[in-house]
Amino acid sequence: MNRKVKICILIVVLLAAASMAAATAIHFMSTDHPIAQVYQDGQLVRTIDLKTVDQPYEFTLESGNGAYNIVRVEPGKIAIIEASCPDKVCVNTGYISDSLMPITCLPNRVIIRIESGNEKGPQESTAIDGFSH
Repeated sequence: MNRKVKICILIVVLLAAASMAAATAIHFMSTDHPIAQVYQDGQLVRTIDLKTVDQPYEFTLESGNGAYNIVRVEPGKIAIIEASCPDKVCVNTGYISDSLMPITCLPNRVIIRIESGNEKGPQESTAIDGFSH
């Protein structure tokens, strides 16, 4: 075998190993018990155990300046379906169900991220001063 063939084989093997490592990392980052944490203005305002959601529902996050985000919760997933922000990046993110990527609305200062909960995970609650009750 000449040197170019050996280099090509080495590159293919390294790419295959990197792909397997990435797939393994994604598998371990996903969660079987997703807990959605909804933040507004840096404060935790709602915690939702997505595993216990039976029926879809929506709620609205409003801020003092008239800005709003409408959040839709479905079994195992959550999304912002409407927002007053100009760019709609949060709406275009779609549903999330794992911790790989949060939903972020920078203009309205809203972040929704998924954390892994334990089997006795929290039911939906409202946070006061950043502490979930």
